[in-house]
Amino acid sequence: MNRREFAAWVAAIGASGASARWRPLGARTPGEGTAEVLRDVMVPMRDGVRLATDVYLPAAGAGRYPVILERTPYGKTSPSRSERTPTNPTPLGRAAVAERFTEHGYAFVYQDCRGRYKSEGEFVKYLSDGNDGFDTCEWLLKQPWCNGKIGTMGLSYAAHTQGALGSAGAPGVAAMFLDSGGFANAYQGGIRQGGAFELKQATWAYTNALESPEIVRDPAKLAALRAVDIRDWFAKLPWKRGASPVSLAPDYEEYLFEQWEHGNFDAYWKQLGIYAEGFYDQYVDAPMVHMSSWFDPYPRTATENFMALAKRKRGPMHLILGPWTHGDRQLTYAGDVDFGPAATVDGNLAADFITLRRRWFDRWLKNEPNGVDAEPRVRIFVMGGGSGRKNAQGRMQHGGAWRTERDWPLPDTQWTPYYFHRDGRLGRARPEATDASREYRFDPAHPVPSIGGTITSGRPVMEGGAYDQREGPRFFGSREPYRPLAERPDVLVFQTLPLENPVELTGPVVATLWIASDSPDTDFTVKLVDVYPPNADYPDGFAMNLTDGILRVRYRDSWEKPAMMTPGRVYQVRVDAFPTSNLFARGHRIRIDISSSNFPHFDVNPNTGEPEARATGARIATNRVYMDRSRASHVTLPVIPAR
Repeated sequence: MNRREFAAWVAAIGASGASARWRPLGARTPGEGTAEVLRDVMVPMRDGVRLATDVYLPAAGAGRYPVILERTPYGKTSPSRSERTPTNPTPLGRAAVAERFTEHGYAFVYQDCRGRYKSEGEFVKYLSDGNDGFDTCEWLLKQPWCNGKIGTMGLSYAAHTQGALGSAGAPGVAAMFLDSGGFANAYQGGIRQGGAFELKQATWAYTNALESPEIVRDPAKLAALRAVDIRDWFAKLPWKRGASPVSLAPDYEEYLFEQWEHGNFDAYWKQLGIYAEGFYDQYVDAPMVHMSSWFDPYPRTATENFMALAKRKRGPMHLILGPWTHGDRQLTYAGDVDFGPAATVDGNLAADFITLRRRWFDRWLKNEPNGVDAEPRVRIFVMGGGSGRKNAQGRMQHGGAWRTERDWPLPDTQWTPYYFHRDGRLGRARPEATDASREYRFDPAHPVPSIGGTITSGRPVMEGGAYDQREGPRFFGSREPYRPLAERPDVLVFQTLPLENPVELTGPVVATLWIASDSPDTDFTVKLVDVYPPNADYPDGFAMNLTDGILRVRYRDSWEKPAMMTPGRVYQVRVDAFPTSNLFARGHRIRIDISSSNFPHFDVNPNTGEPEARATGARIATNRVYMDRSRASHVTLPVIPAR
């Protein structure tokens, strides 16, 4: 595209109400290579708000190209932390990523989400991204350099923006690569889970309020917000509107409390952008990769979107599930556990992550016969099989390997109940006792601390991953003498005898409990743990968390119509945990922990039955789990037969 053609295009954009600034090749900045870049195109939305957009075009000259779109709240010119490799921990700049595509004949487009960085409008987390994504795709199709095919990509929030425009039925979308996001149902994964609120939304609000245009323009507010001690605020929960760590950024405080206070599954949760389940019929029909990981907040989102859209759409659906924390596919470890060199995307699923995505787009946007459509629909990493000893970095070697599958859930899954017994056994035999139970006292002032798990955006308060389930100074809420969670009086532990043969569990985990409480409302939590026997490096063994779930009991019968409990009455409840995949080695134990809190991953139930996020008090609850012949509490595990 020569200067005259480019100038004509800029004039056409100006006539449409947008504005743009062309940066000629001679003025390119480091890392931008030879792509021609149009900076800060202000693309108008249906309500007149304009969104700042950067366009990278191949330097080959005038032409029409397939377009790759990434919509982000993290700054369209900022490096993306996920664009790293095992050999280079420094993230690639977004311009460098764009160049890796423009040199292969793509136009690449980054856009700041509404109310973020250079885009106009008010930021309301997630809820404007469906219509804005639709309008952006509509605009792209009108550009002289677009050939009518759009691919979308991006991690986390940039996957949520994809799910939002996909749910809106955005025009021109011909391929998608959703990496760790794209809410199937944010009420059950990403914002809330089992009725409880994910407090990563609070740490995210604080961290990102520091970069909001309103705060950045006001030095006094910026200094005051930077001075906030977010860990100290977590120690002072509950908060109130106007008295929270984000009160200086009213837009952020408003959406945070709106999410928190909407405990019921009402119309708020069924909006475009956070509820793909309600929009599957109108969802774009395009080839898609749904990618997540076992210590990510979105494996349930990825699997549910994959299953539902595969039934409704013609476009091929692929699923990738690795062993990482959120977006850390270049690492071999999660927390204190290492899975070996096979764990990364780079060198295992593709030469590198950019190549993995580009091959997907080459096949479906350019119709290149590169074999992508013949690859397995499902690729999962089965954790386990390692030595259990420390590696040179001090992490436990758990091991694992990639495996291909035909579908999800795995077609040969044996959904197997494992029953709880009063003496702490976990086994396939039903309990024989006629009246058996165990109880504990749950004190909201002393909740069970979150030792890893499916957490992201939680720093400096919490961090996801796999850890020995033992309190310690690294984990918020821990108290000296830092004992194993299994020794807490408010944690019920059930475990198998040491396994005589390996057992693979791959899929979601569901607990069915018969419970009672002396309080009108409380929570029940479930955690699946791989218990290593002692060795020289871990003389007390190693209790590795795999997945967990939570239920706020007021929602036991209905997410839409909560109901308080009658103290002392027995109820049957279901607690869902996210999917996982793990090979329990011979000599290991399968363990299930039952309790009533997992903080600060989730907010703490005050046990009073007061409205969500508006409690004025708290009480200790005495909670009971039944495990007898007629009330056989159990967990259903996805057992995979030996192959």
